[in-house]
Amino acid sequence: MTLLAGRRALITGGGSGLGADLALRFADQGAEVWIAGRRPAPLQATAARHPNIRTVTADITDEAQVTAMFDTAGPCDIVIANAGASESAPLTRTTLASWQQMLDVNLTGTFLTLREAALRLKGQDWGRLIAVASTAGLKGYPYVSAYTAAKHGTIGLVKSAALEMVKTGITVNALCPGFLDTEMTDHSVANIMEKTGKTDAEARASLAAMSPQKRLIQPSEVSSAALWLCSPGSEGITGQAISISGGET
Repeated sequence: MTLLAGRRALITGGGSGLGADLALRFADQGAEVWIAGRRPAPLQATAARHPNIRTVTADITDEAQVTAMFDTAGPCDIVIANAGASESAPLTRTTLASWQQMLDVNLTGTFLTLREAALRLKGQDWGRLIAVASTAGLKGYPYVSAYTAAKHGTIGLVKSAALEMVKTGITVNALCPGFLDTEMTDHSVANIMEKTGKTDAEARASLAAMSPQKRLIQPSEVSSAALWLCSPGSEGITGQAISISGGET
């Protein structure tokens, strides 16, 4: 498959979960893929699965490391700000440190990644900037106020950036999956089990019930949407927050 032959993609948080699936799918389509993250081992494990994948270690909350990440990867046509983290607690027990961490990883890291990508794409006639947000950027959920605030901020960032670049060939969009069948959801399941006494199956069912389709979203579904945004015919799609959630509203 050569849909993306000659393109170079940079994917943050590419060592596991959705990021790893994105890397493999984009590599399969012919792109040269760079994956970034803080932990070398998961990055190398993903890269070992495809010859088109290379790695760079970086903390996307650190401005200097983000710049160095792009210097290492070289000119990228496609940048997917996927790195993120989630914590849960009632608003009244959300510490300032936890609040700041959620904003740093999920919003500031996305801002630094997309800003540097936009700088490097300046003057180019084609580019695709994609932020992986969440349905938590479109609605509220209890016990994740900091995460939800960060994801709402991500969608605002995307909409503004898209308008700034609307007269170029560069589009900016957000993908908003519901609960994914990934390691991040495994952590949510463990938290539900600890706090409620539910079994693993019961905890997963409670998350799946958020979707009208009564299931977790597969990473491949999000990767397919990202590939669509990078394919011919998507030129008019920009500034959008695309829900991938089985009809959840």
